[in-house]
Amino acid sequence: MSQKAIRCSVYRGGTSRGVFFHKENLPAEQKECHRIFMDVMDAYNRSQVDGLGSGTSHTSKVVVISPPSHPEADVDYTFYQVGVGEEIVDDKGTCGNLMAAVGAFAINEHYVSGAGSQVEVKAWNTNIDKLISITVPLINGVPKVQGDYPMPGTVRTGAKYEVRILNPGGGKTGKTLPLGAIYENEDDRYSFVDLVNPFTYVAAEDVGLSGTEANDELSSNDSLLSELERIRVHSAVVGGLEPTLEAASNAPAIPKIAIVGKPQTYVTTSGKTVHAEDVDILAKMISMGNVHRTFAGSGLYNIAAATYLPGTLPNQFVRNREKNGIIRIGHPDGIAEVAVTPTNDGEDVAAVGLDRTVRLIMKGDVFVRNAED
Repeated sequence: MSQKAIRCSVYRGGTSRGVFFHKENLPAEQKECHRIFMDVMDAYNRSQVDGLGSGTSHTSKVVVISPPSHPEADVDYTFYQVGVGEEIVDDKGTCGNLMAAVGAFAINEHYVSGAGSQVEVKAWNTNIDKLISITVPLINGVPKVQGDYPMPGTVRTGAKYEVRILNPGGGKTGKTLPLGAIYENEDDRYSFVDLVNPFTYVAAEDVGLSGTEANDELSSNDSLLSELERIRVHSAVVGGLEPTLEAASNAPAIPKIAIVGKPQTYVTTSGKTVHAEDVDILAKMISMGNVHRTFAGSGLYNIAAATYLPGTLPNQFVRNREKNGIIRIGHPDGIAEVAVTPTNDGEDVAAVGLDRTVRLIMKGDVFVRNAED
């Protein structure tokens, strides 16, 4: 038989979609797992026509769930970013959107019993060694899908899932700001923030932008994308994520890089006008070499937290912060609101939270090619 079947589920969480596996259904050998993930998504083609990906970084993702290793957790999970047109499987970062779907999976797969109108699922994310709290809305004991919560990046409303990451900083380097508030040399000026996923922030004005440019305009600007990739690679080495520039070039998942600017009125990719007074900061990000159509969930956590970190570029550009701890981030397709709880001394962040919607799309067998002898 030229193919084998592996049980899986496909979930949309926030503005991402991923294939979820039980760890027990996968080989123990890491290299073989990575081969399976690339085959499932069709990492080899930009279109991903021969797999379950859709030719975008936010739909080329895998999550592997296993019983908990942390005393406070209900499940462990590991996230994998799979390449689009590249043979890459990267587990160095995580996905803030699919965190919400982990909560639904834990209930659907009976790691957690559902009762009442909602239940809290605690998940240990092995990528960043952080505990995630996911409040899952329920109906008849199963995760709720339909609701009236609107989320930019999706057309239909859904039931609201509340995701909170506890003590989110320093997962990869040991410090939230390993390079201080701003790193600067004769060529570059950026903030490197290690929180949930490491992000590198550049000011829109420093790369010749206003911050309101449309995604299509940025995507066609090859010199800009090359310059941002150069900065991203440099920050990975200086920030201690990779030993060399070559290694950083071959590890595109983290750090991610984002452009930040002051609040301004702009038009979203959906054609809606967002007014300057409705946002606290503007941001656009690059993921796996492409301009992200919205903004990664992990990035929303990061940038919102960074507005509270004194001296960082996001802190300098944020116009105001709501007293209730909500940061309103203007991204290419709308506004995302992120809850931030700073530490008592105001020098770090104790928790970040984001509301998402979730849907189980399918459950069954995915067929993968057998390894060549």
